[in-house]
Order: sequence, then structure tokens, then C-alpha cells
Amino acid sequence: MQFSGKTHKFGNDVNTDYIISGKYKFKTLDMKELAKHVMEDLDPDFYGKVSTGDFIVAGTNFGCGSSREQAPLAIKYADVGAVLAKSFARIFYRNAINTGLPVVECDTDRIEPGDELTVDLEAGQITNKTKGTVIPIKPLPKVMIKILNDGGLAAHFQKYGGFNFS
Repeated sequence: MQFSGKTHKFGNDVNTDYIISGKYKFKTLDMKELAKHVMEDLDPDFYGKVSTGDFIVAGTNFGCGSSREQAPLAIKYADVGAVLAKSFARIFYRNAINTGLPVVECDTDRIEPGDELTVDLEAGQITNKTKGTVIPIKPLPKVMIKILNDGGLAAHFQKYGGFNFS
């Protein structure tokens, strides 16, 4: 599983209310509408700048706060390819995998806004094409990669009738 795109960098402790503000979460269940407001409290122009496959890059504790699935879903519906961070809040991390949003733990210190990256989950590395460097990533278990390839946990269960570990 490979992704390529440019980076949009944020800091530490990006909570789910920064990802999608509570003022929108309760007004609509339309994920395409929610996606228009992803990250707007931290970058009001984010939705207009992000292109299909781009990456959100952050520091530690990305996705802290609420356990609602709207945050990773809104990111996914904004066509973000993956979220790269030093660490994730546990519930956000699981919700992201379950909804089919790739989340990658890695050292993000050497990634700058606008860098062009290729993320290869199976090879366990990020290639920063802008800087000509390679960053190792914390590998995902094969079943998680399979869940992501299938589009999330519900799609995976629908396809296999349960977990498929092979």
C-alpha cells in the first residue's frame, strides 16, 4: 500500500475538535459536508489547499479528545491519503483504521510543510522526494493493512465475513 502527496504540517496535541469542530459534528451526518471543515480551526484554508492523496503531518498525541468517528472520517472524506504523526491517541488510531484512514507513526521532525512524500506501508518507510531522505515507519500488522486496503473494518467484514488473517 503506497501513497504519494504533499504535506500539511500541524503541531502536537491536535484534538478531535481541531480536526472537525463540534459546531459541525451535530449539524449534519453528510461526511462530504463535514470534510469541507476539516482542520479549519488550525488552518481556515486547509480544505482549499489539500489535494487528493496529500498528508496531514503532526507531532505527538494526534487525535486526542473525543472518541467519535467523525474526526477520522472527515479527514478521509477530505481525500487525505494518510495522517503521519509521532504518536496518536489510542481511540483515534483505532477509529482511523476501522474507517479506512491510514495512520502512520514516524519521526515527523524532518518533514516540512509542502514536502512531497511517498509512504510505503509494506516497505515500512517514507521517502521524502523533496529532500531525498528516507524515514522508517512503525510497521502495521498485515491484518491492519488488509483492513485499510478493503476500505475499513466494515468493508473487510462484509468481504470476508469476519477477520481474514491470511
